[in-house]
Parts: sequence; structure tokens; C-alpha cells
Amino acid sequence: MPLSSGDKLGPYEILSLLGKGGMGEVYRARDPKLNREVAIKVLPHALANDADYLARFQREAQTLAALNHPNIATIYGLEANAIVMELVEGATLQGPLPLSEALPLAKQIAEALEAAHNKGIIHRDLKPGNVKVTPEGVVKVLDFGLAKAVNERPVVVGPDSPTLTLRATEAGLILGTAGYMSPEQAAGKTVDRRADIWSFGVVLYELLTGKRMFDGETISHTLADVLRADIDLSKIPEGAIRDMLGRCLDRNLKNRLSHIGEARYVIDHYADKPVERRKSAVPAWLIAIPTLAAVALGVVAYRWRPAEPQRMRFTLSPPEELKPSRINDAIISPDGKRVVFRLSSFRLAIRELDSLATRLLPGTEGATDVFWAPDSRRLGFFASRKLKRTDIDGGAVITLAESNAARNGGSWGANDVILFGTGTKLRKISAAGGAETTLAVAGSTGSENRAFYPFFLPDGRRFVYTADGKIYLSDVESGASQLVLAADSNAAYAEPGYLLYAIDSKLFAIAFDANKG
Repeated sequence: MPLSSGDKLGPYEILSLLGKGGMGEVYRARDPKLNREVAIKVLPHALANDADYLARFQREAQTLAALNHPNIATIYGLEANAIVMELVEGATLQGPLPLSEALPLAKQIAEALEAAHNKGIIHRDLKPGNVKVTPEGVVKVLDFGLAKAVNERPVVVGPDSPTLTLRATEAGLILGTAGYMSPEQAAGKTVDRRADIWSFGVVLYELLTGKRMFDGETISHTLADVLRADIDLSKIPEGAIRDMLGRCLDRNLKNRLSHIGEARYVIDHYADKPVERRKSAVPAWLIAIPTLAAVALGVVAYRWRPAEPQRMRFTLSPPEELKPSRINDAIISPDGKRVVFRLSSFRLAIRELDSLATRLLPGTEGATDVFWAPDSRRLGFFASRKLKRTDIDGGAVITLAESNAARNGGSWGANDVILFGTGTKLRKISAAGGAETTLAVAGSTGSENRAFYPFFLPDGRRFVYTADGKIYLSDVESGASQLVLAADSNAAYAEPGYLLYAIDSKLFAIAFDANKG
């Protein structure tokens, strides 16, 4: 039965009903021991004997107890089928607000989500109604009732509430509030923290415009819009915030922001002015990489869309113990999640792009010409005139082959074959080690083969390389070669079909069909 003013729940005296939701009724109550007012969330009576719902309710309490952050409502304890929580006075989010007012609130939401994600917890139901702003301007994210640990198995929901309620015994349906859930939630798929990042983008859009991004006639219409409707950000001022929102609201999970800390960083460094849009088809952050070798080895994983360049800004710094070393040759991993760079002390360091921590890779002293394996977990490099490989998660550095030259490049193919230069020739070797084979490719000068800087195409069989001031295409099995471009530069292939190369310190791109060569 619903509680009334004056009723007791354990030691707490009920004062009034604050609201109802799919997971319970929330009351204002008085704590006589500490003489303070609290919020009490009570499981509805109809569900009190339902083991699934009760387990979910208790799991919410455990989730909240794990989160200790100034922008997340604090849990004080459990009382029967009720959670005793911090009473947050204030209003829920409501727009439209100017950027100068909206961004401080958005930053606090991002910090709350970041704290939860760092504990492996996703909210799954972020919306304006679950965010309160105190009279002092402090944001409190409420109701982790739909949150679940990332490693937990998927759950199911019923369709009888705008915040779709759940049952933990089946799989394959949707969970969340229709207008704010991510496309993968709407499709009934397993989700990760990127679902919260989508919801954050929807909430921020509404905060800036005062309009709901997805607001169909029925829940079904709204879900259909979440899955297919165009994302129109024309009402958002052009610049860094619109770019960030675009990445939050990318239906392609590979392109969506992978960590809410990236959004928080953009907001934190926003200068309240539009970002200059360059006419170049090349993403601006690539221009800052100091050498084409870094570009060639790092850009292949970037899903480059010339019509709408994507930018990521971040600061690379040496580990504390090696400051003030300079940074050279930053090389992005194929999955786009980390970057390895060479310090001026000729040691390799690595940073996950969703983290601020930098760590050294042991055994990489003297490293040059670093290149990634397609799995983004292993690296190849040259040191002491040897070709070596290592695992970014630790383990011994393994020597694969001798190389007479320190800087002639390497590339790791999808079939675990490595191509590398020896100063005069191109050779191939298995990433597991073993016998080397010299490739008979075009580009000879006299009796020597002057071929440098191989770079595999996606099929792991063909590759481009540089010889005699030209870029060639060859086959790792046959060695048959054809001229591609008269440019005295190493080259890299970038999806969806471009060769990148450099002339006079400028980065160029040319359309290139990887299938036809």
C-alpha cells in the first residue's frame, strides 16, 4: 500500500510523496536520529513479493553504495524494501540554456558518469528527469535503478512504462526511457558505457535547445526515430561543442566517443567561440603529427570521412619519471583506442586515449620505426639494428630478425606476416619468428633493391612501398609490382579508399581503390 504522511518505515517518518517511477515510489522522510530529511525509495507493494524485482532493487542499492561522488545522490542505507538516500532539493534539468550556463551543468553530469563508468557501472536511464540541480548549482545524477555492472548478463523489460521496467530472467528486449536510450538499447542489444554517452548527448541537446531530440507520437514511434531518424544539430552553434555532440550521437559505435571523459575534456577546454573549420579534407589533428612515418603507421585505422572531418584533441606527456623528455612519432593503434610514441630518450611510451596515464613499455630502449599489429595489442619496432616485437600488456621483447639499417620501416599484415626494410631490400617474416624471405620487387638501383617503408593494404597480402622516388604497389606472394604515384615519400592507406603521402612537409591524400590498385 502507498505510504501516507505520518507513517513510519523503520525509524523514518514519512512526510510526503515525491514521485513515482517504474522501480518504485519516492518519499520525503525525516531521520530522527540525525535530525535530517532524506529521500526513501520504496519498492511498489505489487512487486514486493516478486523475487526478480526484489533482487533488482537490492542490486540498485549495491550499485549506489559503490558510487561516492559529489554529483551522484548518496545512499545512506537500506530499510526493508526501501533505499534511504540523500534528499536533493532543486529542479530537474530544463532548457533552453545558453552555452555559458548549460556547459557547467553538462560537465558535472559527465563527471558523474565518468565516476560510475570507472567502477564498471552504466546508468542506462540518463534523462533530464534523473538529473537535479541544487540552488547552489550542483548537479546530482539520480536513480541508478536501471544501472547494471558492465559484465552482468542482459536483462528484459516490459513495455508498460515510459521508463521501461525490467525482469532479470529473460533476454533480448529493451531497457531505458524511449526518447533518451541509445540505438543499441532500442534494438535490444547488449550495451556498454557508450549507451550513456549517447544519452548524455541527447540530454545536452535538449538542455541547449529546449526541444526533445526524439519525441514520437507513441513509444514505438520514438524508438523508431532513435534507430533511424536523421540527427539534426543545426540548432547547436557551429564549433567544438557541436562536433562533440555529433560524436556522442553517432549510431556507429566505432565512431562514437568511447569514454565520457573525452566529452568532459572538450567542455572543460571550450573557449566559448566556434572552432575554425578547415577546408582541407585531412583531419586537423593528423597535421600535428611530426613525421609521415607516424601518419603512415597510425592513420590506417581511422575511418576517415573527408566530407566531415573528425577531430580529437589530446595532450601527450612523458611519464613523470622521464620528464622533460620530448615526444616524437605518435602512432595511433588500428582500433583507435591508444597511441604509442617515442620519447627523445628513444624509449616507447603508451597512453590509452580514454585515460590520462602514460606508461613506459619495458625493453624498448633505442626503438625506432614503430608499427602496430592489426589486433592493436602488439607492436613491432627496430632497435640495435634488429627487428623486434612486444606485447603492450607486458611480456618479453622478442627479436625476430637482423636489419642492417635502423630506419627502413615495417608493416604487420592481417595474416601475421611482417614486412620490413633492411637498408637495401624488403623482407618478410612470420610474426612468430622463423625464416626470412627477400621480396623481389620493382625499384632496383644497380644490383641492389632500394625499397623502403612497406605498408600493408587491408587484405594483408598486397602492400605499397617506396623505391627510387616513387610509390609502388606489390603482392607479398608474387612480388609483382606496379607504379602507383611518382612521389618521393612513404605512403599509407586509409579507409574508405585513400593513399596518404607527404611532399615538402605537407600531407596529401589521393583516391585509391584498394581492390583494383
